[in-house]
Amino acid sequence: MTRLILYLLPLFAISGLGFWYGNPTTTNAVDTALVQADTTFDMQKALATLREQIKGKENLPADSVFQNIKLLKKMPAGRLLGIMEIAFSNSLGVTCEHCHTPDAWEKEDKPTKQIARDMWVMMGTINNELLKNISNLQSKQPTANCTTCHRGQVKPATSLK
Repeated sequence: MTRLILYLLPLFAISGLGFWYGNPTTTNAVDTALVQADTTFDMQKALATLREQIKGKENLPADSVFQNIKLLKKMPAGRLLGIMEIAFSNSLGVTCEHCHTPDAWEKEDKPTKQIARDMWVMMGTINNELLKNISNLQSKQPTANCTTCHRGQVKPATSLK
C-alpha cells in the first residue's frame, strides 16, 4: 500500500487536486458546508428510512428508484446506499449531509455533491487507465479508492494543511 501511495503522490501533485479544495489557508465552499451541517443529523436513521422507502426495489437500477442519479445509474439501488455509507461517509469521515440535503436528496445545493462525482470519475481513471501503466507494481490489480487518500478526513492526506 505504501508503495502504491508513493507512486500516486506525483500523479496527485501533477493533477492539481488542491484545486478541489481551494487554498488551505482560506475558507471555501467545502469548509462552509461542513460548518453548516446539522450536528443532530442521524445518518443511521436516515439510511434506515431510505431502505424502508425502497423496500422491494433494492435490486432495481438506482436511476429508476432515486431522483437525480448522475453516476452509478445501473447499480442496484440497495447497493448504492451501501456505497454512500461506506465509500463516501466512512472514507471521508462525514455524514450524508456533507453532500445532500436530508429529505431532498436530489437537490444540487451543495458543491460537495459534484466534487464527489468528479472524484469518483478520477478514481475510475486512476484504476482503469493509469495504474496499469506503472511498471513494477507488485499487485496484479492495484486499486485506489476514496480511503487511499482521504483516510477518514474530508481533505485528502496528500493535501497541504
